[in-house]
Amino acid sequence: MTQTRVTSPATESSGGTRPAGGRGAARPILRAAARGAIGAMAMSGLRQASAALGVIEKVPPESVLERATPGLLHRFPPERRPVLIEAVHWLYGTAGGALFGALPRALRRRPWAGPAYGLLFWGVFEVGIAPVLGLPRKEDHRVAERVALLADHVLYGTVVAASPWPHREEGRLD
Repeated sequence: MTQTRVTSPATESSGGTRPAGGRGAARPILRAAARGAIGAMAMSGLRQASAALGVIEKVPPESVLERATPGLLHRFPPERRPVLIEAVHWLYGTAGGALFGALPRALRRRPWAGPAYGLLFWGVFEVGIAPVLGLPRKEDHRVAERVALLADHVLYGTVVAASPWPHREEGRLD
């Protein structure tokens, strides 16, 4: 299969080209970013339920903000801090969704891709982000808390990978 290449003034100056229909290449990323925001919101709802049931003591976004930007939270009145925590979580979810959208289409369309992506995000936090930020590692993490956090990441990945309406992507109807 041959691919038509289009040269634009922006790519001519650098000697490069872009695939024909380059604007359409951003659509999967933008759609997945939107689903990432929605997935983060769904996670927030599940976490609120888990916290209300006493399964989760403190949500990870709050721990990250306290450790990474200690002064930022204290600039907000205590009653407004949950809004900041949610906004940061939704932005992180949006970025994660965009990253999923940038994956090859063949991978994104696998039925297991979304839940696996959610699990991967959880794992990256547990073994990468938390240790780098020096978040305290509670040895007494209850199994129920770990399962709840794992479940909300699977939910996130499922939402990110979902395609609730048919759309055209790369000339194909999905």
